[in-house]
Amino acid sequence: MSTRLSHSAALILKALTLGFCFGLDVMEMTGLPSGTVYPALRRLERDGLVTSHWEPEQEATRNGRPARRYYQVTPEGTSAALAATERYPLLARLLPENHA
Repeated sequence: MSTRLSHSAALILKALTLGFCFGLDVMEMTGLPSGTVYPALRRLERDGLVTSHWEPEQEATRNGRPARRYYQVTPEGTSAALAATERYPLLARLLPENHA
């Protein structure tokens, strides 16, 4: 069964497939606000398209910031991202394939 994504969710999933793996990173890449990104990430996780884990507290403390929750696209999420790119052709042009 194919998951039909909103444009925002598709953009977020595309950013995740390109390696932008935590909320603030996704927000900066997509230009979407936190009130859009974080609920969408929870829905994507609930729907089995992404998984997440918290970074170790020691790592965050060492870097002088709060712990980050990292998201990873599942195989189902990869399929959904491909389908979304076909449904929303501009997604392929909105986000760079390579980033620094």
